[in-house]
Amino acid sequence: MKLFIYLIPPIPHIHFIYLIYFFALFSVSGFSQNGDTLANYIDESNKIFKSNIKTVLLHREGWDLSPPLLKFGNDEKLRLAFDDLDTDVKDYMFTIIHCDAFWKPSDLEQYEYIEGYYDDYIYEYDFSVNTIQPYTHYELQFPTDDLKPKLSGNYILKVFVDNVDSVFFTRRFMMVDQKVDIISYVKQATNISDRNYKQELDFEINTSTYKVVNPYQDLKILITQNGRWDNSIKGLKPKMVVSDKLDYNYDKENVFSGGNEFRSFDIKSFKYNTEFVKNIDYNYEGYQVFLYDGQRRNFQVYKTIDDINGKMKIKTEDSHITEIHAEYVNVHIFLSYAVPLIDGDIYIIGALTDWRFSDESKMEYDFKRKGYKKLLLVKQGYYNYQFVLLYDSQTIGDETFIEGSHWETENDYTIYVYNREPGDNYDKLIGVKHVNSLPE
Repeated sequence: MKLFIYLIPPIPHIHFIYLIYFFALFSVSGFSQNGDTLANYIDESNKIFKSNIKTVLLHREGWDLSPPLLKFGNDEKLRLAFDDLDTDVKDYMFTIIHCDAFWKPSDLEQYEYIEGYYDDYIYEYDFSVNTIQPYTHYELQFPTDDLKPKLSGNYILKVFVDNVDSVFFTRRFMMVDQKVDIISYVKQATNISDRNYKQELDFEINTSTYKVVNPYQDLKILITQNGRWDNSIKGLKPKMVVSDKLDYNYDKENVFSGGNEFRSFDIKSFKYNTEFVKNIDYNYEGYQVFLYDGQRRNFQVYKTIDDINGKMKIKTEDSHITEIHAEYVNVHIFLSYAVPLIDGDIYIIGALTDWRFSDESKMEYDFKRKGYKKLLLVKQGYYNYQFVLLYDSQTIGDETFIEGSHWETENDYTIYVYNREPGDNYDKLIGVKHVNSLPE
């Protein structure tokens, strides 16, 4: 920075003041994968800011594969768990930020949506036992007695140490106050050109027990596929309003690529090789797991495969206490591809990479082996993932390029209904509906 200022030509004093202001503004608002500023953590994805943090889980207590969703007004709790590879004990704290339907901070003060203190400590921790990679395991049951959300809607849980702006990681969760009934079903796309490749999610919202003044303006709809946010559908308006029924039966606006069943690997035990594990080695860096080389599936016939739609299940079969006995493993993933792409990159997408297009999920081309490779450090368990292409200057990944797309694919969809009544300054979450693409 000093070198840059030294090289610029002399400028009037008043202009120099504006220049200083510009640099100050840039330093606050700039985006960095490992930054600590408040501006860096608000986005649509969960995010880890520190390399020592691994295996962050947030789900409903008692159900590991559940979404981080609480029903407003009952005693349900979320379980937060994570590992710190620094192996020391830190005074981790957390707070929550209320967000609008599209995950931007609401125009609310903390006292308006928090009951109790504005931050609280994470007290529960334990050290790993007899693991190659030592770590400290932390857990939190939320809400706590000292910090509770008061309003429905979207929230970001922010974990930090000492300073509220020194963010270690963030996680999204939602509080729903179910006011409307949602009837939905998944079918083949209506358009002839899409019928073999895409799925259409039609739904209807019944507002007979909840008054919506202007559904075209007051409601916000958001739809996700398998908990993935980059390709979510936003901004749907009712196609038709008949009395208390809002119809969202579209032909194009509510269509997703069917994609393909997720790839998987099972490393719950080192005593045997599971289906997609080629070899397990051990060296001075610990366990090395080599998967069979991945191949493109975009021209293959659809094949039913059991999966958990991109989620992960942390588990070890070599001990009875997974949380502190499970090992960390180096997993070697390879995708055969004759030449490197010039207009995009390949990423490994799923819960194991927080569904993010980042350096941690981006694959590197290996000219000698002729394919894309990636080394991931993960905890023992069962994992789902896909190879997704992200074109340059794009924000929505294309899973069909490598994985293919079939209307028969089994997918999970979630419909979120938000309402901002006239005079309110925040979005209420008044309805959530989960629906699977397979017929009941």
